[in-house]
Amino acid sequence: MLINRRQALLAGGLATAAAASTSLHAEDAPSLPGKTPHTKFAVNVEMWFNKEKDFLERVRKSAAMGFPAIEFWDWKAKKNILPQLADLAGELKIDIAQFTAWGFFPGMNTPKNKDKFVKAIEEACGIAKQLRCPKMTVVGGQDIRDVSQADMHRAITDALKAAAPIAEAHQVMMILEPMNIRVDHKGHCLYGSEAPVRICREVNSPMVKLNWDLYHMHITEGDLCRRLKEGFDQVGYLQVADNPGRNEPGTGEIFYPRVLKEAWDLGYRGYVGLECNPIEGEEIAAKRVAAADWK
Repeated sequence: MLINRRQALLAGGLATAAAASTSLHAEDAPSLPGKTPHTKFAVNVEMWFNKEKDFLERVRKSAAMGFPAIEFWDWKAKKNILPQLADLAGELKIDIAQFTAWGFFPGMNTPKNKDKFVKAIEEACGIAKQLRCPKMTVVGGQDIRDVSQADMHRAITDALKAAAPIAEAHQVMMILEPMNIRVDHKGHCLYGSEAPVRICREVNSPMVKLNWDLYHMHITEGDLCRRLKEGFDQVGYLQVADNPGRNEPGTGEIFYPRVLKEAWDLGYRGYVGLECNPIEGEEIAAKRVAAADWK
């Protein structure tokens, strides 16, 4: 079959583009891809290595890839292994960046749950000390029928104000996580950056900040770098996933090297949680994560 010059050039161009894409996503990753030069990533061991039933083995595998930290969800689900987790983290010299202290239910967005929330935070601060963990996520709650968003946000603010002295006494930061309501958390009462930033500024505590999940923010409002800059005084922690799919950086439409460089330039030096699903296995995902660190 004859191929004209235009077809040959097109074929060559496509091949070059494909090679460049592969290079961008996983090029020259170090033998320990978790040891990135700038951004410090924390593996979410609920979403990574989740075929491994032994939770502690997930931690070992994270350390074996060179990652400096892990994060996980509800600590109560791990209650029986917390002493072993603390010992293992110390043995492996891997940090526990954050865990969830208060989830979706019951909601923090109603006054009737304020006392429960304060009690839960006091208990979770003890767990954080046990795990040598400096931060813990708290979640606002689902929409309540016939209650305005303003009233739900006021209840969240009041609950955080009530618990802030406990967090300050223990020096454990509560990080409030806004969600997205378009894809993953329809019906959640707190999303985007404007309302959460306003809430944290009103609470006005160094131990009450935001878990700024860039995946949720991208879906909700976009303009990631500018929004991050505008609300940076209230950023306590960052998380990443690409969109669409909630997979690792390098698999979707967000150019994370640029976004993570912005965070660095703003002064962020904390861990960045990998709350994402490895799409082709953890080894390839770890290489893509390494490529997402800014050069």
